[in-house]
Amino acid sequence: MNAQSPQPLLTVRGLSRYYGQHVGCRDISFDLWPGEVLGIVGESGSGKTTLLGCLSGRLDPSEGSVLYRDRAGQSHDVYAMPEMMRRRLARSEWGIVHQNPRDGLRMAVSAGANVGERLMAQGARHYGGIRNQALDWLDKVEIDAGRIDDSPRTFSGGMQQRLQIARNLVSMPRLVFMDEPTGGLDVSVQARLLDLLRRLVGEMGLSVILVTHDLAVARLLAHRLLVMRGGEVVESGLTDQVLDDPQHPYSQLLVSSILQV
Repeated sequence: MNAQSPQPLLTVRGLSRYYGQHVGCRDISFDLWPGEVLGIVGESGSGKTTLLGCLSGRLDPSEGSVLYRDRAGQSHDVYAMPEMMRRRLARSEWGIVHQNPRDGLRMAVSAGANVGERLMAQGARHYGGIRNQALDWLDKVEIDAGRIDDSPRTFSGGMQQRLQIARNLVSMPRLVFMDEPTGGLDVSVQARLLDLLRRLVGEMGLSVILVTHDLAVARLLAHRLLVMRGGEVVESGLTDQVLDDPQHPYSQLLVSSILQV
C-alpha cells in the first residue's frame, strides 16, 4: 500500500473470550475498513454477541487485541486505554444500536432529550442549536417533529428503534455496532427500518459491525460476512459470495434452512 491507501478502522487479532471452560469466542482476527459493513451471522449460541461485546469494549477479552484508528489517525488499543478515554470514544466516535431499544434509550426523558444528550456529552450547550439538531434527526429517522417532547414510552417498538438510531448517529460517529437491530419487530416495520438503515449508512459513510441471525438482513446491509459456530469463525467472505456459494457445511446448512422456509 502507498501512503494514500486507506488504513483499517478496526484491527482485531486473536480475540478470545472464555467463561471458565466454555468458549464465548476464540481466536477471531479481521480488519474493518472505513465505510465497510461487516455482518456477523450464526445461530443462537454461536458466539456472535460475545464477540460484539468484546469489540465494543463492553466485555474484556481473555486474549487478543482490538486496535481502533481515531479521527486524528492515531491507533489505540481499546483495552489498554484508560477507562475514561474509552467512554469518551464511545460517546463521540462510536455508536451502539441494541436489539431492545429500551437498552439504548433513557425512557424517563423526552425523545428530543434522548437525541440532545449525545450532543451535550460532546460539549454542546446552546439549547436552541441542540433542539434544532434533534428536530433534524427526528425527521431523518421519520419521526414526526411534534413528538419531540413526548416520552419514548409512548412510542411503538419501531419508533423507539428509530429514536435509538437518531440518538447514536446525531454525533456523527465513525463506527456503529448493531446487535440484531430489526429483531422483535413486525415484518413490515423491519422492512422500513432496513431501508432507513441502508440509506443512512450509505449517506454517512459509516463503518458498521452488524450482528444478526437473519441472513436477509445481512444480505441487504453487509458488504462482508463472518459466519460463526461454536465461538469460531468457520467462513468469511463477500456477502453474496458466502450466501450464494457457501463453502463450509455449517454455512451451507444456514443458507439451505432459509431457502426451505
